[in-house]
Amino acid sequence: MPRGPGAPGVATAALRRVPWPSAVAAALVTGYVTLFVLASVHTSYDTWGALLILPALMAVGTPVLARIAAANPERDVFRLLLLAMTAKLLCAFPRYLMAFVLYGGAADAKMYHQKGTELAAYLDQADLLGGVHYDLGMKVAGTGFVIIVTGVVYAITGPSLIGGFLVFSWLGFWGLLLFWRALQIAFPEADTRKYAKLVFFLPSLLFWPSSIGKDAWMMFCLGLTTYGTARLLDRRFGAFACIALGSLGTAMVRPHVTALAGAGLMVAYVLRRRPRQVSALGPLRTILTAVVLGAMAVLVLQQVSTFFGTDGTGGDAVNQVLSETSRRTSQGNSMINATAPEDAAPKFSLNPAGLPVAVISVLFRPFPFEASNIQNLIQSVECFALLVMFIRAWPRLSRLPRLFVQRSYVAFAAVYTLLFCWAFSTINNMGILSRERVQVLPLALVLLVVPAAASRGTAAGRRPPPVWRAAPGQWGARRRAEPPERRARPAPAPAPSPAPPPSVAPSSSTVPPSPSQGGSTAP
Repeated sequence: MPRGPGAPGVATAALRRVPWPSAVAAALVTGYVTLFVLASVHTSYDTWGALLILPALMAVGTPVLARIAAANPERDVFRLLLLAMTAKLLCAFPRYLMAFVLYGGAADAKMYHQKGTELAAYLDQADLLGGVHYDLGMKVAGTGFVIIVTGVVYAITGPSLIGGFLVFSWLGFWGLLLFWRALQIAFPEADTRKYAKLVFFLPSLLFWPSSIGKDAWMMFCLGLTTYGTARLLDRRFGAFACIALGSLGTAMVRPHVTALAGAGLMVAYVLRRRPRQVSALGPLRTILTAVVLGAMAVLVLQQVSTFFGTDGTGGDAVNQVLSETSRRTSQGNSMINATAPEDAAPKFSLNPAGLPVAVISVLFRPFPFEASNIQNLIQSVECFALLVMFIRAWPRLSRLPRLFVQRSYVAFAAVYTLLFCWAFSTINNMGILSRERVQVLPLALVLLVVPAAASRGTAAGRRPPPVWRAAPGQWGARRRAEPPERRARPAPAPAPSPAPPPSVAPSSSTVPPSPSQGGSTAP
């Protein structure tokens, strides 16, 4: 039967009247609910619990991102942050598959899950007001602390392995967000949008800190320490609270990394630019800050000595720790120096002449020809891309010594990066090095967003700060879209003003000049 001439037009009009965004959203919700019902029937909570935890994490994080984006004048910030959080959460699934499918469960996350499940069961039945007495079977610092964090997470969400991956990945995302906010506060001239794309979407930072374990926790606490450092250098309230909490979190897991961050903080604080107008309490405040930072440094060094079981904090103790680290990581198919015996503890040299080689080894290895498996090959592609980016940014990197004084946050990032590369160059396994490297990448990427040299005749240190540094609420209200009829209607042309009648200019001796003409009306 032939269709009428108006049938296609009617169908097109009907399709246009369909609210497609609402229809797609309804289809996604229906599919998600169906998947949840099927998973809850055919699998255990260890699996389907993730379908509850994922939307819960999104629901908690989205309003916070909206608040942060509302205080930022750049366009599409909320969309960028929401995409970054979604990508970070989704990377928990391939990280889980790598640990429990590719490696068959031969990962630390399995032990953390088992111990955390036992601790969560104890916390559910224990009388918390009467005190908690639980034997971890190991010391709290290090692995034991991560077990405690996992047990607390499971006490809230329930013991779900994939859900635990999602929670730790979510913590890692907030660490990356704090790194980004620290750059905006302490280094406003930098290309913060480029930095956001690098720090939120670099494959290593997306993938490795997305598992139950130390990497995600360290990413969160290092971000909090860096955020507090930025607030301290910019003289903002709450800096010491962030530094103390972040340093405590890192010291309970990897105190040697806390010591490296503390060294960078001390150098940055010494190089910090002094304000033009110093109050009467300014010198006293500086002395108190130095005393607090010094006390924190002593406590961290004592924690490092206790953690590694060394006597003292001198060069011999450092050499002993780094040599033992090299021996412990000299195993597996991804070993870097395969000629050394596994039981030998190589002597680590403290000579700073080897620092360039250490930087290349930590930041840019493995090279493609060193890859021993598909994982190393994928990692080598990212490392080669980073190497190319640093080579192309060499003209900007030449400005770093001057920026040490102008923006001491750059000194913090550079000192921490160099010390980290120097210390972690002892790792003799490509796989371990790829995971450990994520602790330095957010601050190493700061060096890639250093602004280009200022034009001639303009001092880089005297340029006005960007608009976004204004306090929230000073950017004005957003412009509302005008109705279509108002935009289509042209503005009426102004009526021609009548020509003034001719008159004779008065004499300057009889009429005084007006103030706008430069004269004076004073008698």
